[in-house]
Amino acid sequence: MITTKALIRSGIAVSATALVALTTVSCVSSSRNSSPEEIATSAPSVTYEYRNDDELVQANQRAVLYCNGYNLVPQPSNFSNDPNGGKVVIFDCVAPTLLVQPVQQFSPTQTYTYRTDQELLNLSRNAQIQCLNAGSQQTTSTTAMNTDGSRSVTFRCT
Repeated sequence: MITTKALIRSGIAVSATALVALTTVSCVSSSRNSSPEEIATSAPSVTYEYRNDDELVQANQRAVLYCNGYNLVPQPSNFSNDPNGGKVVIFDCVAPTLLVQPVQQFSPTQTYTYRTDQELLNLSRNAQIQCLNAGSQQTTSTTAMNTDGSRSVTFRCT
């Protein structure tokens, strides 16, 4: 019986403490009389797992479609290795730039050598811009592993 009384007293003390805290918060909140202030935002992002360069280019094309739904464009923000042996890329959807020309002189029929996944995505973006400027809505690509260990890609406007 002593235990029950101790529990009741403890419960009353906790309830009183919670009531005081709620009253204090409501007084502080009502005294401000201002709208909530935005202190941070987070743009949408999309993550893809891929096993090879062709799948990375496809992931980029899917990220374009995903980000278009927000009137944004994809920008790769992180590359990592998946424990299952694949690779993972995260695309952040960001505001489009006013870029209407490729970053470098670019010919869709030329073969380009690249070393990193980021370089491949940059080449893919340049090909997409060039093909759009030429009136084509689609860019296709062919990737290859060269005998010297380098990788290459060729794009076509379709």
